[in-house]
Amino acid sequence: MKGASLRYLVAGGGGFIGSHLVDALIDAGHSVVVVDNFLTGQAVNLRHLEGFDQLRLVRADISEPLPDEATAEPYDRVYHLASPASPVGYRRFPLETLEVNSTGTRRLLDLAKRDNARFLFASTSEAYGDPLVHPQPETYWGNVNPIGWRSCYDEGKRFAESLTVTFGDVHGLDVRIARIFNTYGPRSALNDGRVIPNFCVQALRGLPITIYGTGDQTRSLCYVDDLVKGLQLLMEIDGLSGEVVNLGNPQEVTVLQIAEVIRELAESDSLLEHRPLPQDDPARRKPDIAKAIRLLDWSPAVELTLGMTRTLAYFRDELTKAGDLGDSPSDLRHISELVARPGMRQ
Repeated sequence: MKGASLRYLVAGGGGFIGSHLVDALIDAGHSVVVVDNFLTGQAVNLRHLEGFDQLRLVRADISEPLPDEATAEPYDRVYHLASPASPVGYRRFPLETLEVNSTGTRRLLDLAKRDNARFLFASTSEAYGDPLVHPQPETYWGNVNPIGWRSCYDEGKRFAESLTVTFGDVHGLDVRIARIFNTYGPRSALNDGRVIPNFCVQALRGLPITIYGTGDQTRSLCYVDDLVKGLQLLMEIDGLSGEVVNLGNPQEVTVLQIAEVIRELAESDSLLEHRPLPQDDPARRKPDIAKAIRLLDWSPAVELTLGMTRTLAYFRDELTKAGDLGDSPSDLRHISELVARPGMRQ
C-alpha cells in the first residue's frame, strides 16, 4: 500500500499482529510510533527494525497517561491493538485486560481527537461469545457470559467497541472497528495458549497433542499477512467511519483437522490426547465476511497448508533456539506443560 507518507501510532505494536502491521507500515514508507509495555508483547518482534529512522518505540502502558515522547507530534492514524489476546495472557492479567480496553481506549481516543486522526480499534470474534448464529455477521449481538473467567477479554472488547462508536458519534471522530477472528502465523508466543501454537509446539516436540472435548468444534484460521492487509484497508478506505467489519477466514475446519494438518506437516508421531472442554469454549466459529468483501474488496488469499508450513518453520526455529528438539530440556518441558494446561481455549 504505497502512497503519501503518514504518521501512525500503533498501540500494541510489539504483539503478534501488531508487529506484522508495523512491518507493513514501515515497508510502505510511513512513520510509526509503537507504544507497548510488553506485558504480553515481545520486544524481539521489532528487533529486525532497529535502525529504521521511521520507527520509534515508546515503552509505556496506555492505561496510564501517555509520556511526552508519544504525544509530542500529531498523528494521522491511530491503531489500538494493545491488549492481552490469548487465554494465557488475559487469565494472568485480567484487571490489566479490562483497563487497557477501557481506560486505555479512552486515552487513545482522546489523542486521536486532539489530532483529528483516523482511529481503528482491534476488537475480536470473542465479542460473539459462544455463538447461536452461524456464521457470525456483524449484526449478531453475541452470546457472552459476562462473569465467566474470560469475560475480562470478551466484555472488555465489547465495552471498548461501545466506547469507540459513542466517542466517534459525540465528537465527530472517524472511527472503525475490526472484529478479528482466529489468526495465526510467525511471532505467536510459544506459550500463547491457542490452538495453533499449542499444536505446533507439541507436534514439533513429539508430545501428545491436546484436544479439548471431541475436537469436532470448529475454527476459521486466517494467516497474519492476510489479516494485516484487511486492517490496512479498513483504516485507509474513505467513508467507513463507524463501521464494524469482520476480518477472518470463512474456511471452517475442525480442531481435529487442524491437528492432523500440523502433525503431517511437522512429520510428527505425536498422539492425540483428549481433555475436558473448558467453560464457555465456542463450539463453532466462522466469520461472515460479506461486508469485508463489499466494503474493502478483501478476502483471505493464503491457503492453510502454506500458512501452516511458514508457521511451523517459525516455531521450529524458536524451539531450536531454546534447546535441542530431540531431547526435552526443562525449559521446553515447561512450555509444553503450559500450553496443555487445563482451561486453555482452542
